[in-house]
Amino acid sequence: MSGSTPTHPFVLLFPGQGAQYQGMALDFWERDEEVRQLFERASDSTGQDMYGLLVHADGETLKRTDVSQPAITLANLSAVTYLATQGFQAAGAAGFSLGEYAALVTAGVISPEDCFRLVTARGKAMQESADRLGSGATAPGMAAVIGLTPEQVASLIAAWRAEGVSGLYAANINSPRQTVVAGTSEALAIAVSRFKDAGAKRVIRLAVAGPFHSPLIADAAEQFQPALESVTFRDPVIPCYSNVSGAVLSTGAEAKQRALEQITKPVRWLDEERAIAAQNGIEGVLETGPGTVLTSLWKEGGSPLPCVSAGTVAAIDQFLQTLTRVQS
Repeated sequence: MSGSTPTHPFVLLFPGQGAQYQGMALDFWERDEEVRQLFERASDSTGQDMYGLLVHADGETLKRTDVSQPAITLANLSAVTYLATQGFQAAGAAGFSLGEYAALVTAGVISPEDCFRLVTARGKAMQESADRLGSGATAPGMAAVIGLTPEQVASLIAAWRAEGVSGLYAANINSPRQTVVAGTSEALAIAVSRFKDAGAKRVIRLAVAGPFHSPLIADAAEQFQPALESVTFRDPVIPCYSNVSGAVLSTGAEAKQRALEQITKPVRWLDEERAIAAQNGIEGVLETGPGTVLTSLWKEGGSPLPCVSAGTVAAIDQFLQTLTRVQS
């Protein structure tokens, strides 16, 4: 989604699963013809009526990984499309987990059509992997550990593994005080009490379909790889950040490799935030998609740069009005 419009000194942040809500992105559809065209392209690429999905799907349906991935991606790209029609061109892009695919489109690495095909295949592979792992009380899952540093969490997991507690992994390095772990039901049951004993303020089991960003869903990566290999990845035209490395992607080939690794490796979001804040000339970041989860994490990360919500027409209009006043 690169263009000839002037580049603005903001990096776009795209949320991932968990940010979805019923009716998201419909305000963009109502306001912008290019967004309506994007909805049509998404429907053609995914094989389903995306407008109808976002109008009618309830919260429970949107929680399904195979549903939420194309839906959230469409919401993310609707926001950046609306920004573009208002003459806004970002200076960089990053996305949390699934959100990285919208960042790849924004950076010119993949086309919107290929993006929708990929996230549909990715969502299907990850949902099927989660289904194979089981459901209910014995299913693997994820938990947010609040109040310990990522280094403390990693050290504890390593120590417990040496004691024979297997199947527990750091999955999302979110902030200096929040790490999400993925694991088997047995490992998570043990870890909840042990993390609290080690000083965690809270350990919250997450309502997710599976133990994502861990080796426990390696079969999803295997299933997804053929779809990934069929898509051309071009070199980024603006800085685009990787969940796997926490750094800027250098080439399209690296972006493709990281996209595969991302399924089973941790999201190093805190490292990405620090790399973004260090990007020369950046004045702030925009959370370009549903919700405000990334805004909260950005504040926890400690950067003095502002993070502005840009997930609705009203929020973007307000931001652009403020930007115009500052620049005039």
